[in-house]
Amino acid sequence: MTTDSIGSVIGPRGLLATPSYLRLWFAGGVGNAMRWLELLVAGIFTYDMTQSALMVALVTAARTLPMLLIGAFAGVIGEALNRKFLLLLQLSVASASSVAVCLLDFAGVAQVWHVALAGLVGGVVWATELAVRRRMIGEVVAIGHVGAAVALDSLTGSVARMIGPFVGGVVYETLGLGGAYLLSAVLYLMAVRVVSRLEFHQETRKLRFGRIAGDIAEGAATARANPAILAVVLVSIINNMLGFCYSALIPPIGLAGYGVTPTLVGALAAAEPLGAIISGVALSAGWIRIDGARALLRGSFLFFLGLVAFALAPWYALAFVILVVGGLGTAAFSIMQTTLVLTEAPPALRSRVMGLVTMCIGTGPLGVVAIGVLSEQLGAPIAIVTMAGAGLCGLTLVWAFLLRARR
Repeated sequence: MTTDSIGSVIGPRGLLATPSYLRLWFAGGVGNAMRWLELLVAGIFTYDMTQSALMVALVTAARTLPMLLIGAFAGVIGEALNRKFLLLLQLSVASASSVAVCLLDFAGVAQVWHVALAGLVGGVVWATELAVRRRMIGEVVAIGHVGAAVALDSLTGSVARMIGPFVGGVVYETLGLGGAYLLSAVLYLMAVRVVSRLEFHQETRKLRFGRIAGDIAEGAATARANPAILAVVLVSIINNMLGFCYSALIPPIGLAGYGVTPTLVGALAAAEPLGAIISGVALSAGWIRIDGARALLRGSFLFFLGLVAFALAPWYALAFVILVVGGLGTAAFSIMQTTLVLTEAPPALRSRVMGLVTMCIGTGPLGVVAIGVLSEQLGAPIAIVTMAGAGLCGLTLVWAFLLRARR
């Protein structure tokens, strides 16, 4: 199959008029916003308690580590079991985890390991996102509208990634850790109610644990045989291991480097998603058309160049603007990461391939720990430049691979 162009004839209004898509879109917006809210709040709380950038990195890693460990397994689960049930389960578990942290803080006994454990639970939930909810996005719309549906969902994810940290910084500064997690718990419960009314039909099959390894291998073979999907796999590893790990250093850079308040730290964390929103609006509206693995790579190159410039920025305002510019590229990466899988992989294997992509996203903790160690030894700016430089080298190699594959 050929990839779908992002400039689909259906617009956001038409997509949101589809009840099933609307419910999945809302659940995704809430889930993404609360994940990033909790990530920032946990980072600020950890830095306040320990004054250690490495500890912030470790707490951040706890949230994404499950994606690496169980991402492929989640893909098999999402292929076999009812995806609506799985989505309701993950939202309910996320709400319960947030309630636990809220109660611990209100009781005055919250510790760093509590938010790390909550992050680990949230990471297990997050590991099912691509194989379950994102897969469902491609099932509730016509095949010709998959590109537009993913573009709007990715744009919403960027908005959530901007709003979540900013709101998290404001709520943490005014209501503390417990208030932030209380907000998270309430919104997760709202998403549960919305998804419970979703009309979704799926042919399920019996989950055979003895076949899981073979199912995963079949998904891996599909990814290896298709250059576009293989590019998604490789670029996802590069971006998550060497690029997005920069967010773990936002709290120490903002608090210690620029000497700003938690609210402005949240604003700095929202800068790169703001750039993704700007380009995402242009893509969703059809003002810019992208297609294929080259768009995936070009967006990633812009993101990494932005990280290098951000790390060297001497002033808060300049750093904010640079991250916005770098974020212009992450929208293309995010959209094509899902669209290429939904349009290139066979329908029976899509959740399994999505599970492999989830594993690639799950390599993020390795980069988070690495950038934390580098930051302790060399300082946060040099750590970001080092990781981003390695990312640019990796993207260059993938680009060369795609050129050879085309020949």
